[in-house]
Amino acid sequence: MKHSTPIAVALEFDGENTPVVNARGIGPIAEKIIEIAKQHGVPLQNDSELVEILSDLNLGDEIPENLYRAIAEVIAFAYILTGKFPKNWKDTR
Repeated sequence: MKHSTPIAVALEFDGENTPVVNARGIGPIAEKIIEIAKQHGVPLQNDSELVEILSDLNLGDEIPENLYRAIAEVIAFAYILTGKFPKNWKDTR
């Protein structure tokens, strides 16, 4: 479902534990979350269906197990964009 009102969800991932929701908002709050993320060079990914699901979670909630794969893809995307690699990552090239 597409919204004309922006929705944003920010996740925190420490590289070891399950990602948790650390910010979420609709409208002006979502716009502020996006603005702060951009200011800090946090990669953004626009997936309206995933955001819709994540927006139902509360602050501090771990992402549910059924979203692990989708969130892993988002985290991998963010790592690639920023040139970062998780701890214990081994280059097999």
